[in-house]
Order: sequence, then C-alpha cells, then structure tokens
Amino acid sequence: MNYKAAALLCWLTCPLLANAQNIDFDSLEVTTIAVTDSIYVLQFPRGGNLGLSLGEDGTLLIDAHFEATSDKVTAAIAALTDRPVDFIINSHFHFDHTGGNKVFGPAGSTIVSQDQTRKRMESDRYISAADTIQEGYEGSALPKITFFDSMRFYYNGQTVDLLYHGPGHTDGDAQVYFHEANVFHTGDLFVRYGLPFIDRGNGGSMDGMIDGLWAVAGLVDNSTKIIPGHGQVATRDDLIEFHDMLVTIRSRIEEGINKGLSWEQILETRPARDFAETDNETNTWLLETYQEYR
Repeated sequence: MNYKAAALLCWLTCPLLANAQNIDFDSLEVTTIAVTDSIYVLQFPRGGNLGLSLGEDGTLLIDAHFEATSDKVTAAIAALTDRPVDFIINSHFHFDHTGGNKVFGPAGSTIVSQDQTRKRMESDRYISAADTIQEGYEGSALPKITFFDSMRFYYNGQTVDLLYHGPGHTDGDAQVYFHEANVFHTGDLFVRYGLPFIDRGNGGSMDGMIDGLWAVAGLVDNSTKIIPGHGQVATRDDLIEFHDMLVTIRSRIEEGINKGLSWEQILETRPARDFAETDNETNTWLLETYQEYR
C-alpha cells in the first residue's frame, strides 16, 4: 500500500473528517461487490462498507450507512432479493455506519450491536474527527439485542460469530465472521485509507486497536476475504501490514517518551514517516497518540 497517498486520500474523503451536512448525498452512488455467491459488499465513496448476507433464512446487513442514503441501500438490496432486511449488525456507533438505523429500524429490522455501542447511541456524543455532535437515537433505531464478548447466529447456511476484542476504534467495536464462507467484516478496527481514526473520546485506544487486529489475524487465514470498515476487500497480509504500521508508530513515540523528549521534539523525529505525510495533516493524530502514552 502507498501509505502516503492513502493518508492524503483519507483527509480528502474519509467520511468522519467532515460534517455529514457537507456531503452531497445525491451524488453518492453505491457499488455492489460479490464476495461469495451469497455475501456482498455495498460500497459508497463516503461512509462505511456494508456487508450483506442473503439466503433461505433472510437478509442480514452489517451496518446501515448514512440515514440520507437509506433509499440507495434499499434499492441495492432490492436488486438482489425481494426480502426485507431482517437483521442489522452495527459494527460501532458512528453515524456513517448507523444512520440508516433510523429508517430500517422503524421498517422492521432488528438491530444488534455490542452493548457499549448501544450505550453510546443512547445519548448525544461528540465525534472529534467530524467536529460534530451525533445526536442520540431513540426507539427502534437503537439496537434491541446486544452482546458483550461474543454472539453467534446460525443464518443462511453460515455460522456467524459476532466478536468483541475490547476498545479499539471505539469502545464498542464488533467484528463479524462468516465461518463457512471464510469472510470477515472488521468494521473500522481495520480500514484502508491510511492512518485510522481512533475515537479516544468514545473509548478508542491505540493499544486496543493493535491488540484487536492481532486477535483477528489469529482467527483468519490467507484465504479469508476481509471486508474493512472502509476501502477495498482485503487479505490477511493487508491486515497485518496495517497492524505493523500502528506498532511501528507506537514504538517510535514510546521511544521518544522514554528518552524524555517533548512532544515537539518527538514530532521532529517524524514518527509516522514511511506511512503518511507527517506535517499538519498528521499532527493531531500523533499528538493524541502521544498523549495516550504519557
């Protein structure tokens, strides 16, 4: 991966770096990607990747995108099946993954999440990368079923595990593993736009993200098709490369701290060199990482 180009792309297109009110939703077009003969990715230029499982049991959707794109999500699903969305699994609480709850929930979809994700959604939450308040959800837009460490579906001929590896991107990240299909949806624990957004204000953690990625790497193999929270379908090697990038940056920052360097001195060592442009666009990200280890 060209991390410098990817990081620059993140600052131009990452959905949480601009308030949703500034997005031209009419211009967003969805692309449907077949991962297997019954599992798909619904992908937009902005917002998180949606996973979709179809079969004799019904329709299961991972994440629900923005509220404003719900009609496009519905149309993309209708092109594949005439059955409604029975279940939605929220990978975490951010609005570019859960806004559609406000449409699909009232329409009859049962929403499932890690328990902390529901708690985050129950009240207004500040999201620093968007510099915006995500207002609390109500009623059927909230998850009705939650889990703590793991939960299992037997659905559409698949053993589907919902997994929680602790705080990472947020403190309620859920990953979804379709065992027989060998497909894994990571949510925003793993993304393909360069440096990740770690939502420390809502329980996210660099250490937790690194540990979670390593746990996922131990569950998948070289044949697994990995659906990241953002970006193209990936492999285990891609996930490990992302993990190793975070380990390297963390190590460089910790080395500076151990040497007694100030933040300004650590920044001069360019801890994210080789992975991103390390001037203005990464300063905030690096500062937050530095503060996590002080």
